[in-house]
Amino acid sequence: MIKQKFENVYQKLLSDETQKRSERVILVIAIASFLVHLLVIGLVNFDFIYIAEPSNLLVNPIAAIYTPFSFILVYEVYLLIYYLPKSFTTYITKQYEIILFIIIRRLFKDFSNLTISSDWFTLKYDLQFTYDLITSLFLFFLIYLFYTQSKKRFSQNESNEFTAEGTTRYIKIKKIVSACLVPIVILLSIYSLIDWLLVTFNSFEDSSKSFQNINNVFFEQFFSLLIMVDVVLLLISFFYTDQFHKVIRNSGFIISTILIRLSFSVDGLLNNTLIIAAIIFGLLILIIHNKFEQHIESEKNV
Repeated sequence: MIKQKFENVYQKLLSDETQKRSERVILVIAIASFLVHLLVIGLVNFDFIYIAEPSNLLVNPIAAIYTPFSFILVYEVYLLIYYLPKSFTTYITKQYEIILFIIIRRLFKDFSNLTISSDWFTLKYDLQFTYDLITSLFLFFLIYLFYTQSKKRFSQNESNEFTAEGTTRYIKIKKIVSACLVPIVILLSIYSLIDWLLVTFNSFEDSSKSFQNINNVFFEQFFSLLIMVDVVLLLISFFYTDQFHKVIRNSGFIISTILIRLSFSVDGLLNNTLIIAAIIFGLLILIIHNKFEQHIESEKNV
């Protein structure tokens, strides 16, 4: 009875139909938010709304692209939770895609702060734009490599990580975790939004201060949550497997997530370096894991 009720909850929150419906809703909201942001920028520029020192996000029309990207990121977070019970490597790939989207979104914010001059490499915002531009290209390539490595299979079986019974139980546990994550993430996002709005209204006359760390809103706490989820799943996996390379792979992915989380605590080049290091580390862990799989499979065929 309890299992059936839980399955019904899971299907309502994370079924294929819900995923497709959520995609359509988010796209509509993203388009609407873009138009609203443009309207606000117009009102500020024509002095219908007076702000003493407005942020460039409220002045430059290019910055309006920042808002719909924020809602696309919300959908990416949903997809991460959606894929958690289905594929662990796809779940990790989604983490990397989210951090890439955050950098792409930051690029649109950086556009509004650019100063085109001969002092390009001495100006803070111009330098950050350069770092983000190079980082986004490099991360896109690294995620492609990670994706190709994650699709490699060295066994005829669908999954050789656990026994058939162990796989079924582990998937059920991941379904429980993912279903619990949905309301937690919703509450976390509401809390983050309210907290940011309070800071914004308290410093309304100087909006540049309230928008200074807008890129970290929600995602700093979200990646902290992911670290705890990853650790819980790692510990639970010990009940079903003792394969050394599997344990090291999952542990390595946790370290990768921790590095991403640490990137939110720093600015400038160090921020970009930590993000790149996180994904390179995850990619190398997966490549070595696949070498183990290949070696084990070749020994079976001898």
